[in-house]
Amino acid sequence: MAHASYWIPTLDAGEPVVLLAGIHVGCFELFAREGIRGVADLIGKSVGVEGLGSSPHIFLAAIAAYVGLDPAKDVRWVVTSPNVRPMELFADGKIDAFLGFPPEPQELRARNIGHVIFNSSVDRPWSQYFCCMLGGNREFVQKHPVATKRVLRAILKATDLCASEPAGMARRMVDGGFTDRYDYALQALSEVPYDRWREYDPEDTVRFYSLRLHEIGMIKSSPQKIIADGTRFLNELKRELKA
Repeated sequence: MAHASYWIPTLDAGEPVVLLAGIHVGCFELFAREGIRGVADLIGKSVGVEGLGSSPHIFLAAIAAYVGLDPAKDVRWVVTSPNVRPMELFADGKIDAFLGFPPEPQELRARNIGHVIFNSSVDRPWSQYFCCMLGGNREFVQKHPVATKRVLRAILKATDLCASEPAGMARRMVDGGFTDRYDYALQALSEVPYDRWREYDPEDTVRFYSLRLHEIGMIKSSPQKIIADGTRFLNELKRELKA
């Protein structure tokens, strides 16, 4: 599973993967220092990412371009070392902004550090498309369609549980050792709109991000080619799990 924008360059490069479904909407929040009121204010500012070509970098490049910035020239990308997270640099005042993923936003709010200038779960047009999408190895998907559907069915049922029973799922995450902060887990599960996967069309998401990344030169393929060569959406599971 990865952010939708991350999959597009992977498919453009001809990697042997295929997108199977959209899982949920919006989980990234862009934190900034005081004086930065919106994405357009990032011109000339330092933005931390774990690597050029990482999910946060690709997503932020698309967001910046959408408001008229040139992500290659107007933003100072700060690539962190493997043992230092962008959030740590932001908390220490060494960068101006970074794109946080749970539980980072919850922790920063608890520590009263920075403020959010973009939230992918509520800010349009990004909130109108899938955030995380599930991909699979092309050969495995072709050879094992039943196993592939079983995996996807389990993930979608778990997504439903995140929407209907956030408190119970947060407790499971703590009991399973995925996190030791029940409060952060519950906050994240309550804020992310897990219940929209039935409403959104994953093909629309691929088309949207393909257009955005094609416009700024991060991919060469057309949206039509990306969709034709790199997707196999199992929409029958939507119908099966509709009730």
